[in-house]
Amino acid sequence: MPRVDILRSSPVVRSPRVVQLEGLFDIPPAERSEERWTVELPIEDRDWNIGLIVGPSGSGKSTLARELFGEHDDHEWPEDGAVIDGFPEDMPIKEVVGLLSSVGFSSPPSWLRPFRVLSTGEQFRASVARTLAEAHELAVVDEFTSVVDRTVARIGSAAVAKAVRKRGQKLVAVSCHYDIEEWLQPDWVYDTGAGSFSWRELQRRPPVAIEIICVQRTAWRMFRRHHYLSSELNRSARCFCGLVEGQPAVFTAVISFPHPKRPGWREHRTVCLPDFQGIGIGNAMSDFVASVYAATGKPYRSTTGNPAMIYHRARSSKWRMTRRPGLVPQAGQSATAQSLRRSIARTRYTASFEYVGEKAAPDVVRQLLG
Repeated sequence: MPRVDILRSSPVVRSPRVVQLEGLFDIPPAERSEERWTVELPIEDRDWNIGLIVGPSGSGKSTLARELFGEHDDHEWPEDGAVIDGFPEDMPIKEVVGLLSSVGFSSPPSWLRPFRVLSTGEQFRASVARTLAEAHELAVVDEFTSVVDRTVARIGSAAVAKAVRKRGQKLVAVSCHYDIEEWLQPDWVYDTGAGSFSWRELQRRPPVAIEIICVQRTAWRMFRRHHYLSSELNRSARCFCGLVEGQPAVFTAVISFPHPKRPGWREHRTVCLPDFQGIGIGNAMSDFVASVYAATGKPYRSTTGNPAMIYHRARSSKWRMTRRPGLVPQAGQSATAQSLRRSIARTRYTASFEYVGEKAAPDVVRQLLG
């Protein structure tokens, strides 16, 4: 489709107010109102995964998307049913969960809630995930990131782009926000304001700076409902919060680990808020806190059932797997197992790791641990 001509025409009902308006602004009387676009869009010349139609409001973005790619209806979600029940009935639950996680919506407790009670950011990611689930060849998302703040929009764009490329799908995002381009990393961009088309080379997304601070246990209230296992927090836990552009994004808590031979530290909780999921912020926070505690000379351990975190650590040189993914051992097998049983679900597959990466600098340790 190298060249597309689009005409939109509608009758003008010349009411008294219309006649007055014509006089006020010196508009020539007309029987019809017409808009015409001539678009050069050579997207068949190359293989691509992601396209971006961007431009100011009223510049014809949605009209162009409908003309080129067909209608894209809004999703109807169950009024009181769980979000996961809004996905195609023939889609296996593991695929639903994997798709939600891949777009950065990795909050199992939220998956059980109705769509209408989710945060705006959660609704955006759930809607994109469902669009990808139902559009097997080409997905079109109008008003892409328009309903979320710009920090969430940028991070969400990066998470969605990663999911689309991994699945080998095609996505066309339609948006009035130019700031998402370097995060979405589209293969092509059509700017309806300038009337220009351009191919892009895939680049690295901008870095995300995380400021890590010590916080009181009360900070857990903001994160606890998103933890996949438990909302409880050990009274002895030392807590840290990661800020992205001044906004709380990720939380990690650490407790002592009274091992009979190698006492040390254990990661107690790490939770990344849904608006910031999908680009590795949770893993980055976990790795950094581990490096701080490892600098004390004692071992730092962690057990997790989060599939993304297990995958990251299994491939990372910073972690050594001490127990392969599986159910936690039952009582009587070891003292360590009995201790773990009190804080880890025994019906879920988890894996255990020990941090073996580079240790944090002394001044960083003093700043965070005192």
